[in-house]
Amino acid sequence: MNKNFKPSLSAVLLGSAIAAASGSASAYNLYSDKGSELNLDIAAVFGVFTSEENYNLGAKSEAGGSDWREGYIKYGLSGSHAYQSGASVYGGLNLISSATWGDGDAGGFTSGDESETDLEDAYLGWRSGSLIPALGQDGLDISFGRQNFSIGDGFLINGDALNFGDAIDKLAGTNMNRGGAYWLAARKAFDRTAVVRVGGAEGLRADLFWLESDNRAQAETELAGINAEYVTPEGTFGAAFIEGLDVNEDYGYTNRDGQQTLSLRYQGNAGVENLFLSGEFVTQDQGDNSAPDADAWYMEAGWTFADVAWSPSVNYRYASFDEGFDPLFFGFNRGYGTWFQGEVAANYAGPFNSGTDVHHVGVKASPTEMLSLGALFFDFSDTAGGAMDGQEIDLYAEWVVTPNLIISPLVGFYTPDSSNGTQIGGDDTNVYGQVIAIVPF
Repeated sequence: MNKNFKPSLSAVLLGSAIAAASGSASAYNLYSDKGSELNLDIAAVFGVFTSEENYNLGAKSEAGGSDWREGYIKYGLSGSHAYQSGASVYGGLNLISSATWGDGDAGGFTSGDESETDLEDAYLGWRSGSLIPALGQDGLDISFGRQNFSIGDGFLINGDALNFGDAIDKLAGTNMNRGGAYWLAARKAFDRTAVVRVGGAEGLRADLFWLESDNRAQAETELAGINAEYVTPEGTFGAAFIEGLDVNEDYGYTNRDGQQTLSLRYQGNAGVENLFLSGEFVTQDQGDNSAPDADAWYMEAGWTFADVAWSPSVNYRYASFDEGFDPLFFGFNRGYGTWFQGEVAANYAGPFNSGTDVHHVGVKASPTEMLSLGALFFDFSDTAGGAMDGQEIDLYAEWVVTPNLIISPLVGFYTPDSSNGTQIGGDDTNVYGQVIAIVPF
């Protein structure tokens, strides 16, 4: 969505509603007096999906396509209290109720029988206010508990947002069910966290973090690291180091115990209005000595024709992922295609940001401030033999119908190059459709 530095309102709202901001999508103030505030946080998201083809990466074994629905509602309380010194404390407590209905998703990660209500956010924090002038306003922010966390645009970490249902459990006797809502990624909070944020909105800043997942699809990974950024009007330069501390080996990912990941990135306009540049390079040493070290990187450039009707923008990106590269907790962040590349390929067919090279072209225009239209093209080259080579075209809209209703329809056309890949029944072009409705109360 953030294809340039003047995104449409529809893109901003869709991104904040779907892409897992650390708080709730909307809040209703219940109490505000003498520096104290209490809010009711509530938002609902619902999606309808259809796919003419199925894929065998999960529990699907038969051709014929799938039709399903997903939904969740997040609800709870958040609040803060400011002291006379300028410092403040804050916290939040939220539940999520989620479900999948119908045939389950096309990749076989949900069965269509899932529903669950569970704790999502439970965190406390302290902000320095004006107590430390050298760090700026709220230049020191310390929080802990169950909360979301992300780095940059989600290339490596964008919450703990992998939401399997019970389909694989029924097949393999595992227990990875998080209540469905696989595409919507209902649950995003890490189970346990400690995060120290230092610095303000400009200049040098950093995040020191410890994260522990309770997600068995992520092998209950524990990791820690530092993310440092230098923020200027021309763009943000960033570097991150992530150390894998532990995993539950019963669920795989043994390479993460002792894994070291180093990332360098930039995103901005380099001082040129209407230009968009973004890139990241990651090198990864695996903790398991039998697993090879791996790199991943991408470079992206875009231009917005601000003086043309509808302010169209065009972006090109090339991304390359070594075989064996572990994309960790990547996720949907700045819009369709980041970092789920292709709605069919990234969600159901593969590849999943490992062992692949991807060419991507995106075009977007905004007829009004409340409506954006876009088209995405992806060309996938499977570096592990070519079985999952393919192309995908996605056409979508982001429409703010009212302040309390956002709708995003999408139709995708995915064509695998080989019948020996993950698509069940051959290499025909799959016609895929989805409609997402977001209701921030």
